[in-house]
This record gives sequence, C-alpha cells and structure tokens, in this order.
Amino acid sequence: MTTKMDNGTDVDVRHDAGQAMVGHSSDERQLVSRRAFLRAAALVAGGSVAAPALSAVTEHAGHGGGNYQSMMFMPGHNMAGQITEPPGAPADDEVDYQVFDLDVRIVQHEIVPGIRVPMFAFNGQVPGPEFHVYEGDWVKVIFTNNTEEMHTIHWHGLTVPYTMDGVPMLTQDPVHPGQVFVYRFQAKPSGTRWYHCHWGTPLHAAHGMHGAFIVHRRDDPLKKHFPYQRDYTLMLEAWDIDFAREEIEGLLRGMKELNTLMQQGRMDPMTHGLFRSYQDYLTAVQDGRYIPPYLQGRSSGVPLRFNFFGINGKAHPAGRHLGIRRGEWIRVRLINAGDVSHHMHLHGHDFWWVAQDGNDLLQPQRLNTIHVHPGGTYDIMIYGDNPGYWAFHNHATLMARNNGVYPGGAHAVLEYEDFTPSYRPTVSVDQ
Repeated sequence: MTTKMDNGTDVDVRHDAGQAMVGHSSDERQLVSRRAFLRAAALVAGGSVAAPALSAVTEHAGHGGGNYQSMMFMPGHNMAGQITEPPGAPADDEVDYQVFDLDVRIVQHEIVPGIRVPMFAFNGQVPGPEFHVYEGDWVKVIFTNNTEEMHTIHWHGLTVPYTMDGVPMLTQDPVHPGQVFVYRFQAKPSGTRWYHCHWGTPLHAAHGMHGAFIVHRRDDPLKKHFPYQRDYTLMLEAWDIDFAREEIEGLLRGMKELNTLMQQGRMDPMTHGLFRSYQDYLTAVQDGRYIPPYLQGRSSGVPLRFNFFGINGKAHPAGRHLGIRRGEWIRVRLINAGDVSHHMHLHGHDFWWVAQDGNDLLQPQRLNTIHVHPGGTYDIMIYGDNPGYWAFHNHATLMARNNGVYPGGAHAVLEYEDFTPSYRPTVSVDQ
C-alpha cells in the first residue's frame, strides 16, 4: 500500500515497513478528554504493561504551562497522567502544527515465524511509525509512556530546540511511567532522518524504539536526474534476543518493586538516581544513599552478542520485497538503527548513492555495495533494467543468518512486477 505526497511521490506504507504518519493539523484531530486519559493512565501505573494506545489529551494546560522541573518519584506520589510541555516553540494558535500521537509499550515482537521477543515498541510496532512531513512544517508529537521504564525521544539529524533533543538529564528529565511529554519543533533540514529512545539505548533504541522521520522537499532536485516515483525506507537492525528477554523481564520486576517501595515511603527518592546537580549526585554516592549501577555491574548482555539481524523489524525470509518495473527509478532510504555496521550489496544491478545523513551528495556515486554505519542514513537510487528476483542483503556473512542458521538475517528482495519468472523463490513469507 502507498500514500501519495503532495510532490507526487508514492511512499511505501506496507505494514512491514512501519505505518506511515503523514501529519494532520490540530483542528482535524479527534482527541479524548483529560478525564478519559487519566483513567487510562491510572491503569498503566497500576501495572498494565502492554496497554492499548492512548490518544492525545485535549484539556491540558496551554503551551509552556507545564511544570517543567524534576520528575523524580516521591513517596506516595502517582506520576500517571502528568503532562510536561516545556517552552521554546510557538503556541497552538500561532502556527498550524502537524500533530502526531506516539506511545511506547512492551510487545512480543515476531522477528521470524516462531521467534517472538519482548521489545519496547512505538505504537505497538517495530520499527515505529514512519513520519512524513515537509521541510518547514511545525511538528507536535504527544508522547505517552505506557511502560514501567523511563524513556525519551531523540530526533536524529533534526535541528530541534535543545529542550526537544531528548537527552535525559541534559535537555530534559526522562518521561516516567504514565507520563506524557510534548515535543514541538520545526522540521528541518530536509532529508532522511530518524528518531529513537535515548534512555538505555542498547536495549531501548536497538531493541525496538526507533523509526524513520522523512523530511521532504516540495521541489526535490534529485528528481531532475533520477525521476523516481516510489520511495522505500529500510531500517537496518541487529538484536541480541537473549539480552532483550533477560533485561526487559528484569526491568519489569525491578520497576514494579521500586514503585511500590517509594509509594510506601520505604525508599528515599534520591536512590532513584535523578539529581538536580552533580553535587547532589556526588553527595548521595559518598553518604551511601545511592550506589551507581556501574559499580554494581550488570548480569547480562555486556558485551552484546547479536544473533538476529533484520530489516524493518523482520529477518529473512520474512523480510522486505521492493517492487520495481522495467524502466523505473526507485528511491531506497537506508537507516542503521542498530549497533553494528551493515554492508548492503545489491545483486544484478548497480545503484547510485545520492545522499548521506539526509544531505544530498554533490557528486552521486555508482556502487553495488554500500557501508552503512551505526546511526547513519544513506539514500540510493535503483534503475529497473534487469528483470528478476534480486537479493539485497548484508554481505557480512554472519549477518545473513538467524541465530547462526543460513539463510536469514538482513536480507531484502528487489522484485520486478512486470515479468514472468522461470524460477520462483522457494523460501518466502507472503507479504
């Protein structure tokens, strides 16, 4: 399924690519009341981990009216339903915002048939929804934390106000269980960008909390040389499923116990580890009220042992098929959301590398293999001139396996839609 942007480009929005989110203005949104939200948030705080998606709140304070201070748990204090909306961007009545509702919950995500792994997921899917906006649009993201863990969102490659950058304890306090944080910024610069959690990143960002954020130009200069009509996004991933299972299950147990102790007043809130200054942190360590986790060590996952690799949340043979026709240009946006490099090789074709980290190259390069660094984005153009089924995969052989078993891993298929094959793939999953 595709959706057509104003500039005529068909953006792929099939389920395995992540649901596309094309912004809508404030007056077009259907919202629930604050009372309904608080009732739902109370259920989350009460231990409902995989809660259903919550819509945004209507009757919260105006922009800049939130209590932008420490969000530390206090004895007997329920954090559910608190809304934080720091200053730094125009109010609702000053600009026409593109508004998005985003939540995080824990899901059992299926990588390949029979392999389900607990992951943090934006809107219940891995990767998270794919944002599509135009350069200069004002964006408002209403983020709800429906888990027992803390989170933030970093807008990777976007020049947002620093209070919107999502770095915990540097630009904002973490968003606690049941809380809502409102991110507001102008979408710039154009190009292939992405977003991810910036709290506990090896577990949170790499194991589910990531998604594409595409900032389009209304007049794309690349179309003069590469007149593409279809636009695909591939998020490259690496997972340590044993680490994810052990850590998430442990977090759920630990956070529930912590919340209970603090609500009963049996634990000083300072031991939760959020401090208003370095001196407060140093004093708490020196007098024994707080033991930093780096002194305690961790029981699992260091170093991580990645054993599954995928594209858009799936490993081969459940991975992506990219449709193309003879004589057609397609654009493919590669985003490395994991902690290892991917060496993506396309069989049967060369392609043109046209952009890196969202910025157009002055001189496109003709390649058949491209090295995609962790955190990096790379845009390529493919021309349909060799009909067939063609592998597009990570050429590092260890990453072409599922838990050591070949074939698998980070593997997509370039599939021509206008030819009659003499041989059809025998290992595939219906997309």
